[in-house]
Amino acid sequence: MVKCQVVMDALERIAPKRLAEEWDNPGLLVGAFNQDVHKILVCLDVSDAVVDQAIQQGADMIVAHHPLIFKGLKKIRTDLPLGARLQRLLKHDIAVAAAHTNLDIAVGGVNDVLAETIGLGRLSSFVITAQEADGTVASLGRMGSLPAPMAVEDFARQVQKSLPTDHVRLVHAGPRPVRKVALCSGSGAEFMQKAAFMGADAYVTGDVKYHEAQTAVELGMHVIDAGHFATEFPVVEVLRSRLAEELAEHSLTVIADGDSADFFTII
Repeated sequence: MVKCQVVMDALERIAPKRLAEEWDNPGLLVGAFNQDVHKILVCLDVSDAVVDQAIQQGADMIVAHHPLIFKGLKKIRTDLPLGARLQRLLKHDIAVAAAHTNLDIAVGGVNDVLAETIGLGRLSSFVITAQEADGTVASLGRMGSLPAPMAVEDFARQVQKSLPTDHVRLVHAGPRPVRKVALCSGSGAEFMQKAAFMGADAYVTGDVKYHEAQTAVELGMHVIDAGHFATEFPVVEVLRSRLAEELAEHSLTVIADGDSADFFTII
């Protein structure tokens, strides 16, 4: 058992809070730094099902990618979903922390995990968010390359098989083979033009809208929309492993959510 502060210090080493975008809300969102923690559940979203898992498995802290509390709260209505969830967490003394855009940006974080999972190598920065004093840069997303050029249909199948999804949406932009790939986990369509201007043959992200797909075709760049969930969920097990490693000297258990699934299904 350790204090919550010790867990937060470990999370800071993995995904420094200073990397987060200004609009974001990472950090300790429910609970106290001085409360005791003996089991952590790592997840993507703090859903009702995840709270159920935490209660059933005796976890007293949840570490999520998506912040449970994102916008300012003016009231806590326990007859509404968020208020009811907060009430249950407080009743069972379960702390909640989030590492959001800081984990997207961090080395070894969401985007590096996504790139490795879909088979990219020779990774470099994509959307630079900050420059460190030593000259290194922080970046949302990644640029990478495949070992050899592929037909976009084959690459789309590779992405689908690599991620926890039964389908991807392919925006086909012509006969261009795929070697150089840009990616941004979650919802990254806003960076589509940048990917094209940086010479990407294909762009992998989620939450792509119709007119964004149209823009990609006009730019001559393929897009693979693998979904918000599927492009981010692989980091859950990696974060569990890294937290367990950082906290190995302490008597504490770190488990991963293995039950959550995408909200979208194909019928």
